[in-house]
Amino acid sequence: MADQIGVEEEDAAQLKLGPDFQEAQCLLNSEVAILLDMSQAAHAEDESPADMSQVFLKTLNYVKQFNRYKSKTVAKEVRSLLGRKSLAEFEIASLANLCPETTEEAKALIPTLSKLSDDELEGILNDLKTYSNF
Repeated sequence: MADQIGVEEEDAAQLKLGPDFQEAQCLLNSEVAILLDMSQAAHAEDESPADMSQVFLKTLNYVKQFNRYKSKTVAKEVRSLLGRKSLAEFEIASLANLCPETTEEAKALIPTLSKLSDDELEGILNDLKTYSNF
């Protein structure tokens, strides 16, 4: 498709995510866990856990396992913190979900972060560490 006129090739390393993601908000694993927990609670009265789809249950288990921010308040604070930086939605979600330890790791996992200085990125990573597992 890339060789068609007017069609741009998708490349996450350059934040070219395609038209479906132009206006999309990327979610943190913590936010997905909150949404799925709410959905599960709403359906708990009507259905037994065996009636929940396997995809739903596997997704819920995954986001709970990799959930870095345990409370709704902390997830909101992390999104607010990262939202004040000059970061794209994809970068915000990737940083919050992956929680890289070093600037080198962050830039290797999320190449578009190379636009930030090491000092600026180090500050962001340090801020994220203060919220992890709360």
